[in-house]
Amino acid sequence: MHVQRNGVGYLAVRLLMWTLLLAVLSNLAAGQAAAGPSQTTASTPAPAASSDHAPQSPPGIRSDSYVIGAEDIISVDVWKEPEMSKTVPVRPDGMISLPLIGEIKAAGYTPVQLQGILADSMKKMISDPQVTVVVEKIGSLNFNIVGEINRPGYFPLTRRMTVLDAIAMAGGFKDFAKTKKVYVLRTTANGTQERLPFNYKEVIAGKNPQQNIELQPRDTIVVP
Repeated sequence: MHVQRNGVGYLAVRLLMWTLLLAVLSNLAAGQAAAGPSQTTASTPAPAASSDHAPQSPPGIRSDSYVIGAEDIISVDVWKEPEMSKTVPVRPDGMISLPLIGEIKAAGYTPVQLQGILADSMKKMISDPQVTVVVEKIGSLNFNIVGEINRPGYFPLTRRMTVLDAIAMAGGFKDFAKTKKVYVLRTTANGTQERLPFNYKEVIAGKNPQQNIELQPRDTIVVP
């Protein structure tokens, strides 16, 4: 009887140990399951910063090919240098003004070329400047039509357009327009203006079609 009691006691102790071990394993498993989601969340990369508010160029404008012109508005962003970052208009003389740099020519360069020019100028003040230039608004790609026309004013020149196209866009001639004496004023590369005649009557009759020229930015059509 004494041996049997010792045997029963031994089994009871073993059963208790197994029960405690199972309880410990269950608690460990539950803890790992609870920690799983937080570990997964911690290892997930943070989403990239939204660029919704970053300056954007108008559709179709490439920073490596578009040539900046007078009246354009450009954004100059210098990484980690907010005091040197600014949105500025390109003046009629082709110049812009930036903090700490002063006056610098922008017209005639692509945004990519201007980035390099500005970065070189900034090296005197900061090390390894990272400059981004974006054309926010195009003011140079337009033409002007004045005189005896129904809707005079500035119009965008974002596609191929002839003098006839421009007259139609401006609503056609007024009743007393001198349609035989229309002309285009164009500024040449050396800054002078040339006068290009356009005889509406002859052009629509198939004569002198070469007068129906393709317009260039900043052309002015004059309808006497």
